[in-house]
Amino acid sequence: MVGTLVAAVAGLTATVLAAALTSRTALLATAGALVFAGVCVLVGWAAFAVAGAEEARRSGTGFAVVATLLAVVGAMVVFAPPSIPEPASARSDVRYWELPTGSRIAYTSVAARGTVRSDPVVFLHDELGAPADGVSDLGRALAADGYPVYAYDQLGVGRSARLSDPAGYTVARHVADLEAIRITLGAPRLVLIGQSWGASLAAQYLAAHPDRVAKVVFSAPGPLWPQSWPSGVGDPRSADPTRSMALESSPRMMLAAALLTVNPKAAHDFMPDPEADDRSRTQTLLLRDGCPGTASPIPAPLPGFYSTQRTAIDFKAIPDPRPALRGNPTPALILRGTCDHTHPEVAAEYTSTFPNSHQPPIPNAGHALLPTTPPYQTHITAFLHP
Repeated sequence: MVGTLVAAVAGLTATVLAAALTSRTALLATAGALVFAGVCVLVGWAAFAVAGAEEARRSGTGFAVVATLLAVVGAMVVFAPPSIPEPASARSDVRYWELPTGSRIAYTSVAARGTVRSDPVVFLHDELGAPADGVSDLGRALAADGYPVYAYDQLGVGRSARLSDPAGYTVARHVADLEAIRITLGAPRLVLIGQSWGASLAAQYLAAHPDRVAKVVFSAPGPLWPQSWPSGVGDPRSADPTRSMALESSPRMMLAAALLTVNPKAAHDFMPDPEADDRSRTQTLLLRDGCPGTASPIPAPLPGFYSTQRTAIDFKAIPDPRPALRGNPTPALILRGTCDHTHPEVAAEYTSTFPNSHQPPIPNAGHALLPTTPPYQTHITAFLHP
């Protein structure tokens, strides 16, 4: 039993290490199976050789044969792709931008009514996935106030296109896509409303294009620069600041996650987007914030596994954007629930960075700020139409 366990660990390690040399799934499977079988053979022969009997040696050979069969069967189980259900059908109101960056981006929109404003509102969703339900009630209210409103699925998420190599999911690519969207809309400036990671993306866009945002709303913002929070952004003063995620822990998913750290292309070839997205479709993030009753389960109905994972990895490696942001005069509204599990200093850094900003309190609310969260929508509509 111990020998089999050692062999299994060695086989998986060999598979992951082989990914540094190739992304071909067949070669990865072969490397893992050979190492598993080889370790089993060595352990088996060594164990039986201690006994010293010829009959024991023959038993050791039989054990080696069984181990080899186990390696083959194990490789077939782990590397055989399962059947994947058909993807969700497109909503009737979903449209697509074919951007010069090479990204095919899905979006929904609501036309402005009345006197049309020149600066369209663009919603930036958080890292969990796309705005599957289209433009929110808040967006519709802003459209009624004259703003053209757009909500889009970031590259690799929701109904937007996927990349064949997940290494292409970078913060810079998302910023370039957003700038291409602005150009496509023919808008001199945008009004950005970003939630969580979407707020971090809005800040990154401002760092790259400081004069192309008319106003910005940072809603439950993620960090401006994650390296300034080496211990994470969770607030130890909250009652329960943890974020628990229910993810399928199958051998295939665990191996895909391991391969992703070594060779994203190998992970993608091993587990293509339809399977990876389907396995993470049932993922639910439970935000346990600092006030009783503020735990908010958030499903991910249209996830983008590789985009989410690789963007998060790249975000931790970007240069510090804060020098480029300090003193930016763009009017900014920072919204943070008083029960948010993140450090208050995360949002406070936005306030100190942007001189033309203010942060009204959102009492008894957690990280999952929604249009129905009072007085969330009131603050935004007043900010955009004072």
